Amino acid sequence: MEAKIGSPRAATTGVREPKELLERMMTSRECDRRSGLTLRQGHAWFAISSAGHEAFAALEDVLEPQDYVFPHYRDRALVMARGMTVEDVARDLMAKAGSHSAGRSMTSHFSHPAGNVVSLASPTASQCLPAAGVAWAAARRGDRAVVVCSLGEASTRQGEFFEALAFALQKNLPLVLVVADNGYGISTPTAGTSPRDLGMLPAGHLLDVDGADPEAVLAAGRTAVERARGGGGPTVLWCRVDRLDPHSSSDDHRVYRTADELAALRDPVAGYARKLLADGVIDQSWWDAAAARIAGEVERIFARVAQEPAADPKEITDHLYGPSRPVPPVEPRGGTIVAAVNDALGAALTREPGTLVFGEDVEDPKGGVFGFTKGLGTERVVNAPLAEATIVGIAVGLAAAGLRPVAELQFVDFAGPAWNQIAAQLTTLRWRSASGWACPVVLYAPWGAYLPGGGIWHSQSNESLFTHLPGLRVVVPSSPEDATAAFAAATGGADPTLILLPKHLMRRRQEPAPAAVDAYGARTLRTGADVTVVTWGNGVELALEAAGALAAEGVDAEVIDLRWLVPWDRDTVAASLRRTGRLVVVQEDARTSSFGAGVISDLVGADADFYTLLAPPRLVSRDDVHVPFHPDLERAVLPGVSDVLAAVRSVLSRVPE
Repeated sequence: MEAKIGSPRAATTGVREPKELLERMMTSRECDRRSGLTLRQGHAWFAISSAGHEAFAALEDVLEPQDYVFPHYRDRALVMARGMTVEDVARDLMAKAGSHSAGRSMTSHFSHPAGNVVSLASPTASQCLPAAGVAWAAARRGDRAVVVCSLGEASTRQGEFFEALAFALQKNLPLVLVVADNGYGISTPTAGTSPRDLGMLPAGHLLDVDGADPEAVLAAGRTAVERARGGGGPTVLWCRVDRLDPHSSSDDHRVYRTADELAALRDPVAGYARKLLADGVIDQSWWDAAAARIAGEVERIFARVAQEPAADPKEITDHLYGPSRPVPPVEPRGGTIVAAVNDALGAALTREPGTLVFGEDVEDPKGGVFGFTKGLGTERVVNAPLAEATIVGIAVGLAAAGLRPVAELQFVDFAGPAWNQIAAQLTTLRWRSASGWACPVVLYAPWGAYLPGGGIWHSQSNESLFTHLPGLRVVVPSSPEDATAAFAAATGGADPTLILLPKHLMRRRQEPAPAAVDAYGARTLRTGADVTVVTWGNGVELALEAAGALAAEGVDAEVIDLRWLVPWDRDTVAASLRRTGRLVVVQEDARTSSFGAGVISDLVGADADFYTLLAPPRLVSRDDVHVPFHPDLERAVLPGVSDVLAAVRSVLSRVPE
């Protein structure tokens, strides 16, 4: 059975400063009241109340400066206890330029780097895995930091909550999961549906808490935090609270809650004040004076913040990316891409003590399915569970904590389970926090087809899914030198980077490049004056073979390997197009909404490039069909050299009259 912590009449001796705690709670409540007024005045557009959750402010009394908080959107009292001011709260509500997100995040998506309050993303429970990643970083460093991750009980039905708890139990991490159970997932009652009610949580790591009593929260928090700091592993604090206001300013809970239910709700601010009055800690005059003072201060601050400027729309793309890392040209090396990746990972582990490689089967003796990590033999190359969301989410947390995670996905085809972490956490953290937090994670994955027997789920070339996500750098190396350059740029870079490794080319031995290779931008593999052929990855082989055949016909094709898809080297392609007047883009991905289609659209949409065209551009692509298992069927759907030749001949024959 789970332990019972605290009671409505517990003594106040466990609280360092009962009056200060009550003031924290009162200030949070007054910010809620003032937020509603600000909304009605037209200075805000949306509000989320924390009323009923104020007792969590007591957790600050057991936390230390090095500890981290991953907040819930009703944790205003807790994040203010960690250092967010009334000004910060008002700026957050009104999305001002001076807010923690520069007006980019929805209100109550708290962030306060100075207090180690990590920026909150909207997808529920998505913060749990990064929180476990920070806890793992703390455990590896031995810095005694504890991570508190807060969420609502409805969110505990998300798989990522269970993955985070499983990882924390596996690694015995200093993680405290604070679940605010207010009985509702917006309008849906949650009684009998939560993992606690269903008996799915480990009893030895579960504490049942009266979340409306700050002293009960404090006692449970002390137990959990001391346990975590002492190496006892994670704890789930299941806190029963009442949500005093509707879910948000867009909700009316009178529609789905009875008048009797609403009248019976427990108010933690009023309840704690009554307790302190009864215990003689405060008197009525103190209460009246404190309430008036707090109300006046909050009103003045909100009024002042309302006059502050909003962020400049011209700056909206700031903080999407950090600075690129200077990387010297890579000397010719030849060999295989697999060997180049292995060498690059070894160099990163040697160069940067914070580098940690994390993925399925990456430890020796296996060294990864494709052998990328074979022989690296270090405690910083760590096997992950068979859970892609865990791999990426943990990496996000490691990066937020200052480490340099390199995460391997066995095949890019299996990125689906990690999509929430990639799209919601990995790619948005820097931008949504205005660089208050950064996420320099390196993801790499085998990619593409042209390797018979892969089938639907081992042959995907789905780069357009990832290039669609602002904040993520994407590179597709097609040679050992390109792989070396990509990893050198990514492992020391400031941003999340996805490195897609073409399976068809990975083990193919290549001759050394004719000269040193620049780390960034496109690479012109063959110069020509008649047509520009742009490609990447496995398309490079097709394009070069086609160019050789065209040369025998007297056609001079310029072949450009983009390598970096984000950012893509538009200048190099446009300069080539101005010389040749003809464009063919070769990709193996499906046609609709593809990256290749985007390249053509970008160039055609610019007058300076459009009017250099002597013929309509052509896209050589797989049709919108999956890659089948049988080799003959695979060859039938994938682009071939004959398709490239046909496209080039087409643009050469289309000359306007």
